[in-house]
Amino acid sequence: MPKTTYRIVTRGPDGGLRIRDFPSSEFILHSHIQIGVDDCSTDLELRGLPVFRGLVGPMPEGKHIIRYESPEVFESLTKEWSVAKAARRTRRRTAKPSAEGELVVTSDSPSGQSH
Repeated sequence: MPKTTYRIVTRGPDGGLRIRDFPSSEFILHSHIQIGVDDCSTDLELRGLPVFRGLVGPMPEGKHIIRYESPEVFESLTKEWSVAKAARRTRRRTAKPSAEGELVVTSDSPSGQSH
């Protein structure tokens, strides 16, 4: 099913996100100038969609939304995404044979203590 909603995300006067949805790109043409068409997106449904001056996009958001962002929103959300802490994963413990041939379980943690 094709993407059916065009979304523009900008910053409001209070610093919060301002999200506006439109049923087609024609409504965006009333406030932005089209400077080209997308021809390199990895999402094939976005290829051929308009590129607007002053907006970053098109980019997919879910199955039915085409998203455009102001450069400031794009930069701040990208920074937030890049510094978000990834879920901490424990390292796999490995078994090493001892001099006597028995297996000794060790941890890869820096303190050398097993958890």
